[in-house]
Amino acid sequence: MSLLAPPSQVHFDAVTYRYPQQSEPALRNVDWRVEEGEFVVVAGSSGSGKSTLLRCLNGLVPHFSGGRFGGTAVVGGHDIRQDGPRALSRLVGFVFQDPEAQLVTNRVEDELAFGMEQLGVAPLTMRKRVEEVLDLLGIAALRGRDIATLSGGERQRVAVAAALSLQPSILALDEPTSQLDPWGAEDVLTALTRLNEDLGLTVVLAEHRLERVVAHADRLRFLPPGGGQPLDGRPRETLAVMDPALTPPLTRLARHLGWHPLPLTIKEGRVCLGWDTRRPAAPPSDRLVSGGLPVVALHDVSVGYGSRTVLHHVDVVARPGELIALMGRNGSGKTTLLRSLMGLHRPKSGVITVLDRNIARLDTAELAQDVGYVPQEPGTLLFAETLREELAFTLKHHGGRGKDPEQVLAKLGLAHAVERHPRDLSGGERERAALAAVLVGAPQVLLLDEPTRGMDAARKAALGCLLRDLCSEGATVLMATHDVDLVAAVATRVVLLGDGEIVADGCPREVLSGSLTFATQINKLYGGHWLTVEDVVTGLERDSE
Repeated sequence: MSLLAPPSQVHFDAVTYRYPQQSEPALRNVDWRVEEGEFVVVAGSSGSGKSTLLRCLNGLVPHFSGGRFGGTAVVGGHDIRQDGPRALSRLVGFVFQDPEAQLVTNRVEDELAFGMEQLGVAPLTMRKRVEEVLDLLGIAALRGRDIATLSGGERQRVAVAAALSLQPSILALDEPTSQLDPWGAEDVLTALTRLNEDLGLTVVLAEHRLERVVAHADRLRFLPPGGGQPLDGRPRETLAVMDPALTPPLTRLARHLGWHPLPLTIKEGRVCLGWDTRRPAAPPSDRLVSGGLPVVALHDVSVGYGSRTVLHHVDVVARPGELIALMGRNGSGKTTLLRSLMGLHRPKSGVITVLDRNIARLDTAELAQDVGYVPQEPGTLLFAETLREELAFTLKHHGGRGKDPEQVLAKLGLAHAVERHPRDLSGGERERAALAAVLVGAPQVLLLDEPTRGMDAARKAALGCLLRDLCSEGATVLMATHDVDLVAAVATRVVLLGDGEIVADGCPREVLSGSLTFATQINKLYGGHWLTVEDVVTGLERDSE
């Protein structure tokens, strides 16, 4: 007598989906299985269909999005074409790429209880679950906070906690660590792994920063650009055949050096390093940009909201050609510093000058003629009907002075989207669209808040080249980010913030090397001042000469 295997928890057969007014499908003939209790990571370039695939799990596609849907998609026994988001919400918890899009109350504690109230969960059960997820995500200190006062990363953790409080059978998360500092990301992933292993929660997670998640995953599904055949298998197997440029630094180095099996963690990498006798020559020292009058200067600046002070007596000077990375854990004051430079927050004390002007005497519109600002929520900058009109609006308000829109879009890989509505773009494409809308005005100072959010590795590398070009032309860039690999590759200086104060200010090799939190994978592996794969490869070539 043979026993039939239980049906897959997620079962897609020949699923094809096209958004309204789009000529090409976002998903084409997708066959996919997810078994109960699996931890699946979905990777791929921006616009490859990751978010669309996840939105099928809770019925937002096609019930909310509209468009044309073909094939069969069954989730937990529900055919998603017949049972929409209302029925699937009891089964599937969902965390959006933009946490701001799903937070509906004012207080953190109320947000965690909101979904349970809609499902009629008993008050005693609600209180228990709220306490559990506050502790699980390490956000108990935020329980009484107004959501409007939280940083982007703190909001992201609240959104994850709100989804977990519903105790779903499947949890789908779209870029859940994109705004989190390294410790915060590890806390979230540790919590998901614990729920997956201890309670059998099925986790489906879309992510670009694979170094954070591959060690936790049972399977890695990679969606290639252009709708080609997906790769789907054990993480080690999939990483071995992916484009090396899209893999984590540790994997890229291991493939270059011929290490087998491919290490997924630093612990595994050190085992390989133990038997590999090759040692790279030390990398050259960083050179700080010097000379030129300060373009941006904060002198003894304190900034806060009401009675709460966020920045405490901060001193920072930026000169032409500098690319300064602002780093620090969530809530350390990075966004507040950038917003203060844009005139959106006025300092309680101290003086901020931009291009030799005290910004206390300027309004934001005047500053915007010379200062470009891309916030954490790029959608707030996008309001025109097409991307072409977005860029034309910027040029109009700069008196026609600026860069060629076609060239800007081409550099950012958006030439194909010039007639698209910005709201129809993927998360990574919207990030680049907002950047294009600012860059076309040729700002002398560029302020970027988490600019790689939703960007794949190829687009991130292109962004790094673009920022280096801007700096070589004399622009000054200040960039708040948790992306240590981007910082190691392009920054001339790192300003590390902690609780609103400057903890360290220096070149990347000094600030990032040896850090428990902000070191790159390569630095954790080799130590010293090696930060990037290129450091090691070049060092090995020099050592062999």
